[in-house]
Amino acid sequence: MLDTEALADLAPQRTSTGMPRPPEPAGEHPASPVQGPTADELPALLESLLFVAPSPAPIARLAQTLGVTTEAVEAGLARLSEVYREEGRGLRLQRKGDRAHLTSAPEAAAYIERFLGVDLSAKLSQAALETLAVIAYRQPLTRAGIEAIRGVSCDGVLRTLIARELVESVGRLEQAGRPILYGTTIQFLQYFGLESLERLPALPESAS
Repeated sequence: MLDTEALADLAPQRTSTGMPRPPEPAGEHPASPVQGPTADELPALLESLLFVAPSPAPIARLAQTLGVTTEAVEAGLARLSEVYREEGRGLRLQRKGDRAHLTSAPEAAAYIERFLGVDLSAKLSQAALETLAVIAYRQPLTRAGIEAIRGVSCDGVLRTLIARELVESVGRLEQAGRPILYGTTIQFLQYFGLESLERLPALPESAS
């Protein structure tokens, strides 16, 4: 039989005004705040978060998840990247703006292609490489800006680079018509085995 008295005991008690009575305080010992990770623990924790992240992770979200400052996350990422390089590990940390991402080391590309049975390094045409170089070194810039540097139309090439996810829209120029601004993607870094745009080869002084 249903114990109606037990159910009545579970129901919220009401005051004389008919409003629910607030619950009694649960003891005199408030819960202790969660202790954030130490600087030594951060690199391994960041590696774990980036490993399970489905897409490049914003630095602010990593900081919020770990309960530390964005400066602490930046320092932890720098240490993690240094470990990968110095120990010759099979992973690399890639950065683009305020996002971080784990990817395989470029030295392993041929073996990964063989293992997966795919061609990850399908060749780009000379026109595509030239357009990509312009965007990589001058970004963000509009299609008109790209064409002014190359001296030819880049409509089709730009569509190809966007389809290959090497180039993306990064905003609009605040002028008449608000033309789209283009920049490189995380996939661009993966394609060329770069950790960040800062790792691009330096341009000759005459071209800078």
